[in-house]
Amino acid sequence: ALLELLHELYNFLAIQAGNFECGNPEKLKSKCIPVMEAQEYLANVTGNSSAKFEAALTWILSSNKDVGIWLKGEDPSELVTTVDKVVCLESARPRMGVGCRLSRALFTAITNLLIFFWCLAFLWGLLILLKYRWRKLEEEEQAMYEMVKKIIDVVQDHYVDWEQDMERYPYVGILHVRDTLIPPQSRRRMKRVWDRAVEFLASNESRIQTESHRVAGEDMLVWRWTKPSSFSDSER
Repeated sequence: ALLELLHELYNFLAIQAGNFECGNPEKLKSKCIPVMEAQEYLANVTGNSSAKFEAALTWILSSNKDVGIWLKGEDPSELVTTVDKVVCLESARPRMGVGCRLSRALFTAITNLLIFFWCLAFLWGLLILLKYRWRKLEEEEQAMYEMVKKIIDVVQDHYVDWEQDMERYPYVGILHVRDTLIPPQSRRRMKRVWDRAVEFLASNESRIQTESHRVAGEDMLVWRWTKPSSFSDSER
């Protein structure tokens, strides 16, 4: 009789949980069926008394086997140890029809497929962004080297003009060089390239010295072209 009661209880909870998972036609609030509702159902189907129902719950609590039925209390996270603490019963193995299983499997497959394509699109977009970033860095690097070359030409030409008494000073203001090479409308856009070129010259170009001079009553940074020393002349 106890096994029959457990069998009926198992089937009832499995069907109710399956219905809840498959559209919930009975408008259940939860897969966990209130203990009184489960007891009333078994009493109507099997005619067993409440004492036998409690005996079935006691057997479930004391059994070490997985019978496919969870007994839950007020706090679902706490383990129920006595029958009087049981609030609801839930099937561990919801029973669903073929149509429901197929629709759930299809939904899961479509969801996983969408997630896969979303991740693929994200990675593709990230790759495009990185390639764009690398290209911009390469373009900026090239622009910096071109700017360095132009600066060297301007400073060297200025020094040559000074040697020919065409310029008053042997040095030229850094901002003057910038204003000569970069038109006003491009200065904000080219600021990073210019700053990198100035830094590169300070670290890697020995022929150009950075100095501070007072010009027209104001201190300003200037560049001066430095001729490489001739060892052959000194040896003579």
